[in-house]
Amino acid sequence: MAKKPQQRSDIVNLAGNRRAFHDYAILRRIEAGIQLTGTEVKSCRAKNIQLQEGFVTVERREAWLRNVHIAEYDFGNRFNHDVNRMRRLLLHRSEIDALIRHLAVKGHAVIPLSFYLKQGLVKVELGLAQGKHDYDRREDIKERESDREIRRTMAAFNKKS
Repeated sequence: MAKKPQQRSDIVNLAGNRRAFHDYAILRRIEAGIQLTGTEVKSCRAKNIQLQEGFVTVERREAWLRNVHIAEYDFGNRFNHDVNRMRRLLLHRSEIDALIRHLAVKGHAVIPLSFYLKQGLVKVELGLAQGKHDYDRREDIKERESDREIRRTMAAFNKKS
């Protein structure tokens, strides 16, 4: 029996990192599993996640997610988790090797772009990113404003005709 293609409706977005697109040029995206405790999963499902300061490091050929704040679960007990602990990413060896090569280049980083539920499991989308300079950001702003002006002009032209 053929497997059905993955539909986007199966995915529930839990948190996003909009700041990442402002500070970095995203070169490539990778989906990774993440090792969480029970109260962390419940807190993620409640969308209590902050990704802004998060980044990925590789130590002893294991990928670790750092500085991602997953708030304590409100109904947790004394076994509640530490909010800023390091969390292991579940990746294939070849993907970890790609992260190591990417991180070896100066100015490159691996950052979390979003957390989401896929078939009941919490996944994280990682971005292989390159830091932007001020002039890159100014260029993005100019491009965005010119696109907006073109859309305004086209809308005005379409109203007249």
